[in-house]
Amino acid sequence: MTEEILIDKAKSGDRTALAELVKKYEQTVYNFAFKICRDRDRAENTMQETFLSMVKHLGQFDGKSKLSTWLYRIISNHCLMEMRKKKFEYFDLDHADEDELVSQKYFVDSAKIPDEAAENSELKKVLDEAIKKLAPEYRLVFLLRDVEELSTEETAQISGLSIPAVKSRLHRARAFLRNEITKAFKDE
Repeated sequence: MTEEILIDKAKSGDRTALAELVKKYEQTVYNFAFKICRDRDRAENTMQETFLSMVKHLGQFDGKSKLSTWLYRIISNHCLMEMRKKKFEYFDLDHADEDELVSQKYFVDSAKIPDEAAENSELKKVLDEAIKKLAPEYRLVFLLRDVEELSTEETAQISGLSIPAVKSRLHRARAFLRNEITKAFKDE
């Protein structure tokens, strides 16, 4: 059964079709929620809230985008609302010195880099810590574009931003992450 048929049946009240949609997307929804929230409990809560929103508002889904795109938007909204409720400290990329972020040279002394297996593990750890420092709005754009590999247009649609705003936030997020990774390896 195609996804379009499942969606139509679910809109008509078919619980089996709705259950199939939830089953099809539960891992995707949880994984993306975890990438944004960075916490298992919050990711599980976001997953539940996302599917509750899907059930409540499936009738509003117009099919002009993929269902996954629509779900990413719901996940994003839930995660961002949750993060705004909490008082986290994030690096303010909106007021960062553009020259500092853009024109820095990103070189790492190869003598300070561990062997390949350890390097991958260490790089993952450093990158994960750097991603946590990104403000939620920048983290969202980075994850959608560079991790989920969605297009700029899809990212704009999901985030509710203009295409230039997506490009700007992605540029700043990448520059910040490069800087954080460089600092981590220089400090070793």
